[in-house]
Amino acid sequence: MHTPLDIRKIIHVDMDAFYASVAQLDNPSLEGKAIAVGGGGKRGVVSAASYQARKFGVRSAMAGALALKLCPHLIFVKTDFDRYKEISDKVRSVFFEYTDLVEPLSLDEAYLDVTQNKKGNPSASLIAQEIREKIYQKTGLHASAGISINKFVAKIASDYNKPNGQKTVAPEQVLDFIAALDIKKFYGVGKVMKEKMYRLGIYTGSDLKTKSLEFLTENFGKSGPYYYNIVRGTHNSKVSPQRTRKSLAAERTFGENISSELYMLERLQQIAQEVERRLKKNKVAGKTITLKIKYSDFTLQTRSKTLPFYIASQELIMEHITELLYQEKMKNSVRLLGISLSGLNNENKKTLSRKEEKKYDVQMKFEF
Repeated sequence: MHTPLDIRKIIHVDMDAFYASVAQLDNPSLEGKAIAVGGGGKRGVVSAASYQARKFGVRSAMAGALALKLCPHLIFVKTDFDRYKEISDKVRSVFFEYTDLVEPLSLDEAYLDVTQNKKGNPSASLIAQEIREKIYQKTGLHASAGISINKFVAKIASDYNKPNGQKTVAPEQVLDFIAALDIKKFYGVGKVMKEKMYRLGIYTGSDLKTKSLEFLTENFGKSGPYYYNIVRGTHNSKVSPQRTRKSLAAERTFGENISSELYMLERLQQIAQEVERRLKKNKVAGKTITLKIKYSDFTLQTRSKTLPFYIASQELIMEHITELLYQEKMKNSVRLLGISLSGLNNENKKTLSRKEEKKYDVQMKFEF
């Protein structure tokens, strides 16, 4: 007999090909065409692709030149973050009609906890349907949704009936749903972790569930208990309206590769100025400073140092970034530089007054 799960009603809403769809909305001549947002020019990197472009293998973070090889009729359009933010605000206003427990993950996706909601509607599936219809009415854009008892399952479910669809995984279906999942669908399982799981004979959720807590902790360290619990349907991460930002960063890709460290310092001054602006805007400072270097052969290197004090000014950022730059010789010419600050001083500001969320002692049959 299964241990009763902690039941909440969680919706994950994800806008469909958001950046590309906004471009098509604003320029109807692009409707139905293969487009890439960003990635134009010989140095560009694709930020997003329309569904028509994805059919040819075009993906985000892909070099524009490669995207064009895969899809010769690809149309490149510029990013427009002011416009994305404007539409994102309209989408979020719909969410708040139903609940204040909204956790944005980015401009185009968010978690909602509708266990108790402003409409008094007991069906999370119907709420998701209504939200998607209202988003379309307000913006002309489609959204997909996943509905389940926790964030993990809801997020995976939102991908099932894209575009413009939704999937509900009811409480009594959760364990079978997780058991059937390909292991690469689990949060935190990237390429390296997937290969390690495969070597250990773990290909699906069902395989993962056969492994003991001791085995998982021994092989995956701190992530062991997470995998042990998640495959048993236990994921108690709350929908947090105030997500604590963990880092702030800025980076630049250059029109031509840079070999001179003096030129790199010039560019880093501009990047540090942008990081300072973002830190001031968010009223935070950081202790750990990281220099990101992407070489002309696309290999990536990071160099970090943690300070005994918080910094936020361009001057101090540059002092430590210069030290990191000269820490060792460059392996090659450089196509991208970035600066990030983490260990921010907002991590101790989490509100202590939040009462622990009530656990819902509900039977497995639950109206979804």
